[in-house]
Amino acid sequence: MSTFKALVVESGDPYTTRLRELSLDDLPPGEVLVRVAYSSLNYKDGLAITGAAKVVRSFPMVPGIDFAGVVVESASPDYRPGDEVVLTGWGVGERHWGGLSQMARVRAEWLVPKPQGLSLHQAMGIGTAGFTAMLCVMALEDRGLRPDGREVLVTGAAGGVGSIAVALLAGLGYRVVASTGRPQERPYLESLGAAEILERNVLTAPAKPLESERFAAAVDTVGGAVLGGVLPRIAYGGSVAACGNAGGARLETTVFPFILRGVSLLGVDSVMCPRERRLRAWERLAHDLPPKLLEASVQTVNLAAVPELAQQILAGRVRGRVVVDLTQSAVTP
Repeated sequence: MSTFKALVVESGDPYTTRLRELSLDDLPPGEVLVRVAYSSLNYKDGLAITGAAKVVRSFPMVPGIDFAGVVVESASPDYRPGDEVVLTGWGVGERHWGGLSQMARVRAEWLVPKPQGLSLHQAMGIGTAGFTAMLCVMALEDRGLRPDGREVLVTGAAGGVGSIAVALLAGLGYRVVASTGRPQERPYLESLGAAEILERNVLTAPAKPLESERFAAAVDTVGGAVLGGVLPRIAYGGSVAACGNAGGARLETTVFPFILRGVSLLGVDSVMCPRERRLRAWERLAHDLPPKLLEASVQTVNLAAVPELAQQILAGRVRGRVVVDLTQSAVTP
């Protein structure tokens, strides 16, 4: 394809994002040229597309922090034309042109082979959000979590990371409590395997330094006051995997959960995750995430719909995962 469509963030006043026709000469350097089949919409993409935060580091920028597609050209011995690949992280969509484009040229070390058992569409149904959720589960397992004890809490459960975390944990045999600020999403969360719904205001209300021990562990996708309310409720020796800050970057807590209950706060980063752990997480996702539960959390849209959805994801009105179809038939406004 000599020209292709891409969403492009441009500098200026006002901040603008528009659908443009580009050529291969417009793409940045890299060892591998990929025909992108699917990307996805994440909270960070919403920030980049709307300019609500200084996520984009240089202009013009193609947003999209992940994609799945087929190799067209490769100067790397690791990939050949026709290989199906996935990319998440590495600053793509922030410092480097990203996945909301029909073509992408990237560094070979940023790619991983698409896991067997997943289609390209399913890979982006999982995307960065599901990859992050799996890293959270793995971090908790590394600290000894097993599905034979107390229940596990997931905050921001109706969002992308939260939805897949609920489905993963439930599928692995844990009793999952899903926290959300959208109680109308109860049927959806229960369909993913949540055994109980906990309204977010329970966690954001003023709490004692130590509340009753309830949860063996938690996946926190929200941060801020929600994380501050989670820590006092974790049982002795439990852990919290923290991966988000949609609820704020500041954390107000006390040392008591850590020094009196031995609670561990585990930071989870998906952007610079080492390759071996990255590959292991994708293998686990292909094996452990029930396909029907993944399908229940995914909606598919075309590229022209992304700017409006970017506004909605920042407002907390997007449920689950949004896959962006970049095939030729799907990009006409």
